[in-house]
Amino acid sequence: MRKVLLLFIGYCFITTTFAQTPEQKLQSLGIVLPAPTNPIANYVKFVRTGNLIFLSGHGPANADGKYTTGKLGKELSIEEGYNAAKLTGINLLSTLKAAVGDLSKVKRIVKVLGMVNSTEQFTDQPKVINGFSDLMVAIFGDKGKHARSAVGIASLPMNMAVEIEMIVEVEN
Repeated sequence: MRKVLLLFIGYCFITTTFAQTPEQKLQSLGIVLPAPTNPIANYVKFVRTGNLIFLSGHGPANADGKYTTGKLGKELSIEEGYNAAKLTGINLLSTLKAAVGDLSKVKRIVKVLGMVNSTEQFTDQPKVINGFSDLMVAIFGDKGKHARSAVGIASLPMNMAVEIEMIVEVEN
């Protein structure tokens, strides 16, 4: 969303557009980033090399620390999976913000791997991972558009509905 300011000077109107920062977009969507969580095994949540940040797989952890669990095509609907992917995106943004300090430093969401805990017959993994992708575009605009894989997985840790990892290009 952009705010437009109209100024009347003499006999003409001048328009100026003010773009919202990613943090302002989050706020306008009513999204509060949680505190980043600790890894659940022997790894780190992100690694920075040059201008790239590689974020480890995150899951749909709720505010109480419990995960959205279940298998798509059995216990969960596409809509529930979509919401789980969106929640996972919020958790990834929390870690990303901890890594860079300010989400305005994001130059591009480069690559995303979305893993969906699903039955063998379930084939709508892209619709589920759209929950994540739609959030990134809502927050970052064109910078949020990314290359992506959305795959079905027989199981995920703790029976999480989805797990998503991403690569982000940031400013120095």
